[in-house]
Amino acid sequence: MRDDGWPSPEKRQAPKSRPNYAVRAPLLAWLRAEGERSFREHGKTLRVLDVGCGDKPYYPYFADAAATYVGVDVVPGPQVDLVGGVEALPVPDASFDLVLCTQVLEHVDSPARAIAELRRVTAPGGRVLLSTHGVQVYHPSPGDYWRWTRTGLEKAFRENGSWAEVTVRPGSGTAACVALLLGYYIKLLLEKARVGFLSRPLVLALNTTAETLDRRTATLGGIGPGTLHANYHVVAEAPR
Repeated sequence: MRDDGWPSPEKRQAPKSRPNYAVRAPLLAWLRAEGERSFREHGKTLRVLDVGCGDKPYYPYFADAAATYVGVDVVPGPQVDLVGGVEALPVPDASFDLVLCTQVLEHVDSPARAIAELRRVTAPGGRVLLSTHGVQVYHPSPGDYWRWTRTGLEKAFRENGSWAEVTVRPGSGTAACVALLLGYYIKLLLEKARVGFLSRPLVLALNTTAETLDRRTATLGGIGPGTLHANYHVVAEAPR
């Protein structure tokens, strides 16, 4: 994928020296892989809806597979095709083959209504790709209401729509999640001390160590009791 000429290239980068690496790097890798899978399985035929699209930073990942790519957001903007929220999407029933909804669910008033709407607009055999936080610092924009567990997300999807299959996986492991939280506060404290530039090598070392620990330790990298996950990736498939 060439990245020149596409909107917001900085949002398709995940420097290991930034605290949110544990969320951003796995999210970008997942979306890129899903875009490649979409093209491999369907060619350039899919009707894609990007819910909470902003400036469509992930469009390049799906450009090869998208016959149409429609962005909807609550805030108007140059890349926003339709104005509306995930709880009341301004599109017809079963009108999209692939629906993206990244880092939106934590901000909605009613997750149940949001998930039901995602199901409503998904065509038979289509799928929803959704990501949302497990553990994260409070970040109102303007509201920040929800945090999730893997089983909580599975339950929310199965209770709000007739899905053929729902798969929920953490983006990264427990050590990465702890590193994310420590990294945020290291950066905050050093910025207050006016030596914020020192945070980058410290956060880089923290994220590198955490990634190694998660990879080499089954408990830290797993999904059992006692684990912490910064972000979850959901694939929900509609019946054919």
